[in-house]
Amino acid sequence: MRDLDQPTADITPRRSFFGRIAAVSALGVFGFATSMARAQAAQSDGPDWPGPLKGRHRQVFDIYDINEGFPLGFANNFLTPNESATAVMVFRHKGLPYAIGSAMWAKYRIGESFNIIDPETKAPAVKNPYFQPKPGVLPNADTALDRLFAKGTVMGACGVALRGQSRRLAGNAGVTAEEALKEWTANLIPGVTVIPSGTWGVNRAQEAGCTYCAGG
Repeated sequence: MRDLDQPTADITPRRSFFGRIAAVSALGVFGFATSMARAQAAQSDGPDWPGPLKGRHRQVFDIYDINEGFPLGFANNFLTPNESATAVMVFRHKGLPYAIGSAMWAKYRIGESFNIIDPETKAPAVKNPYFQPKPGVLPNADTALDRLFAKGTVMGACGVALRGQSRRLAGNAGVTAEEALKEWTANLIPGVTVIPSGTWGVNRAQEAGCTYCAGG
C-alpha cells in the first residue's frame, strides 16, 4: 500500500507547485496588460501642458471674456509684486480673441462681432489691440500680451472655442468652417498653444500648482 500511496504523495505537491507558477504567470500577464492600458490612457490624456512651471508663486487666469482688457491687468497685477512668479492664461469662450493674431481681425470682423473696441481708434477693433500696441494706447503698457509673454507667462487657447468661434465667423470672410479653423489656428499670436479645451487647461494648470483667478 505504501508503494501505491507514494505516487499520490508526489503528485499533490507537484500540482500545487505548477498551480502556483500558473497563477503567478497569469498575474504577470494581467499586470502587464494593466500597465499597457494605463500607458495608453496616459498617452490619450492630452498634451503635457502647461509643463513644468518656474517660480514659487503660480496662478492661472481663466479668461472667458474680453472685459475691456482687465483680465490682462489681473495677470500683470499678480506678476508685478512677485519676483518669483509664473502666470498661466487660458483663453476660452468669449475671451478667445485675445489669442488671435491681427491678420484675422479685419477679415473676420472679430472686433465688430465680439463688440471689442480698440482703445486707439475708439471703434470696433480691426486688429488685436492688446498685442504689440502702440506706446500710450493701453493704460498700462505692461498689460500687453507680448509684455506678459516676455515675463514667462504661459498661454493656452481653448480648442473647442477656437473651432466654434471660427465656424461662427466663417461667413464674415466668405470661407468654410474648415478653412476658417485652419486659418485661425495658423494665425494665433506667438507663444499661444492650442489645448483640448479651456476647462481642461484650467484643471491642468491647477494640477501644476496654480491657484485660480477668474479672468472674465
